[in-house]
Amino acid sequence: MTTVRVAAVQMTSGVDVAANLATAAGLIEGAAAAGARLVVLPENFAALGRDEADRCALAEPDGDGPLQVFLAATAARCGVWLVGGTVPIAGDDPLRPFAAALVFADDGRRVARYDKMHLFDVGIPGSEELFGESRHTQAGMTPSRVETPWGGLLVAVCYDLRFPELFRQFPPAQQRFIALPAAFTAPTGEAHWATLLKARAIENLCFVIAAAQTGRHENGRRTHGHSMIVSPWGKTIAEAGAEPGFIVGDLDLADQDRMRDRFPVLEHRRL
Repeated sequence: MTTVRVAAVQMTSGVDVAANLATAAGLIEGAAAAGARLVVLPENFAALGRDEADRCALAEPDGDGPLQVFLAATAARCGVWLVGGTVPIAGDDPLRPFAAALVFADDGRRVARYDKMHLFDVGIPGSEELFGESRHTQAGMTPSRVETPWGGLLVAVCYDLRFPELFRQFPPAQQRFIALPAAFTAPTGEAHWATLLKARAIENLCFVIAAAQTGRHENGRRTHGHSMIVSPWGKTIAEAGAEPGFIVGDLDLADQDRMRDRFPVLEHRRL
């Protein structure tokens, strides 16, 4: 297979988990009906609660729980590979679950778990917004990639996008795609979202499938939206606006191979 159709889902998740799951299911079904074989959900797709206590209350043991069952069942029902945004997965600290991006094959098998490594402990320049993600989330320790029918998929989450070394942890030949669930803030998204996505695509000669939260949420937070699918040459294949929905794009794997052969920047690395 020389091409594959992929999709990025964009949501405005709120505090009602059942409503968010119904929205996610409908968008995944729509993407599958449009021919997508790989679908990426945004970070915190199941809920953006009023506070971090809401998120902790949703934490599930690894391998079991309603959010994980939903992802597995939806992947199997729709016949798609599904990157399940992030799910709070319990660890050894009951007040700080992991933010786990879970990958399911098209038969519903879970094939990968990535725990967000870089946590958003920042103040937004020019704004009063302060974030302290590490107070309520455990950081992951290990990068993650999984082999799909179309090649290697590396998974990262939101703030990870600002750390280019994460995307160089596996041999380039083992990596075709980057999936990036995110909930970028409105100010940082406007300033840096597209630039960072294109940089990661270009420097790794990878396709990037970035699924974002968008709009104003019930907790008052504003997210940027503009989910994107980007080519290894930095071309925008598809881009969402500010409304919930999904975008699809056809990824030309043969063209990626030709590009890597003729422009072997990944083989020229010295460090």
